[in-house]
Amino acid sequence: MRRAIADCKRIVVKVGSALVTNNGTGLAADFIAECARQISMLQQSGRQVLLVSSGAIAAGMQRLGWARRPHAMHALQAAAAVGQMGLTQAYETVFARHGLKSAQILLTHDDLADRSRYLNARTTLNTLLELGVVPIINENDTVVTDEIRFGDNDTLGALVANLVEAEALIILTDQKGLYSADPRQDPNATLIAEGDAENRHFETIAGGAGSGISKGGMITKIRAAQRAARSGAHTLIVGGREPGALIRAANGDEIGTLLRANKSPLAARKQWLADHLRLAGAVSIDAGAVDALRNGKSLLPIGVRAVDGDFERGSVIACLDGEGREVARGLANYSAAEARKIAGSPSAEIEALLGYMDESELIHRDNLVLA
Repeated sequence: MRRAIADCKRIVVKVGSALVTNNGTGLAADFIAECARQISMLQQSGRQVLLVSSGAIAAGMQRLGWARRPHAMHALQAAAAVGQMGLTQAYETVFARHGLKSAQILLTHDDLADRSRYLNARTTLNTLLELGVVPIINENDTVVTDEIRFGDNDTLGALVANLVEAEALIILTDQKGLYSADPRQDPNATLIAEGDAENRHFETIAGGAGSGISKGGMITKIRAAQRAARSGAHTLIVGGREPGALIRAANGDEIGTLLRANKSPLAARKQWLADHLRLAGAVSIDAGAVDALRNGKSLLPIGVRAVDGDFERGSVIACLDGEGREVARGLANYSAAEARKIAGSPSAEIEALLGYMDESELIHRDNLVLA
């Protein structure tokens, strides 16, 4: 599997705030320069690299003289606005030394939740890669709200990997990889060299949040690996301060933790559905409908027991079983108000209940993905 990593032609690299800002003391010029050097080497070997970089808020905090990360959204956005200037300039300068052009891409979840904006972002990124430009991607912290946040850049890295169908996601962090226990607390903790991205045990041992500078922690990296695996991308969690870490990881060396993707990539539309972090509503379905969905069938109104939310036609909604667990999600053919009127009824009665019938299914199987 490590050899397979060496054959990957399109790679998303995510670097954390602790590395980019030298644990919050200011932009780490040496690390940023070394990161650009290694990406340049990968480009020269025929790889395409997209860089997801944290650090705007942390850099802004340093510029503003703030010792602690603020909690208020407006303060975080102000720090991001200040820090983004220095971060972008730093990357542009170091990539230019290697004859590479870079481009700044700022995203929010709404950019990927809307189908047309999703496709536009995908096209723009693919065009930049074809031109040999290194896209530098970050969450658009200056305009984002809690409701449309990705939550952390590990998640953003996985979503970008899915968006451009990258073959690998390399997460450079301040830990050498995933350990059997928290190495900061347990001296007997051992590094896990390789495992299945879908192994739920890894979530248990991943621990809690990161430092005061970083937003997430190892748990967000595990969940990012699970998300990236949905599009067939393998994830490597690697200590970013190790010499040549990025090159070694991309070349298949035994470094860090490899979390394998064991699923074939989802079709583009279903991948987009799976990537929704925020849903417009939900329907509770009976056991027969659950079985039908798992056997590749569409969701018919007769299998719906309850409708939650105020969604519109075309919204992405969840399908919940009797225990409230998500079974699937998909594009609704009817609004919430319409769905309530036809819930529990045969498809043949839709026209009589609504006065019209657009589709016989509430969610067609082509617009549905299992959880």
